Amino acid sequence: MGKEKKAFALRLDPELHRAIELWANDEFRSVNGHIEFLLREALGKAGRLPKPRAKDQEE
Repeated sequence: MGKEKKAFALRLDPELHRAIELWANDEFRSVNGHIEFLLREALGKAGRLPKPRAKDQEE
């Protein structure tokens, strides 16, 4: 089965949400999926993205 996701409330300024929503639509993503994409991209550029765990370490 796929990775489980952590759910939490995120409060955004309505104008910021609308801008993200429009951008997400342009990229054929949901708002949630686009926010996750943007966060992963920023973490990767900053060198802060956690290293993927090896399959044998997951169990």
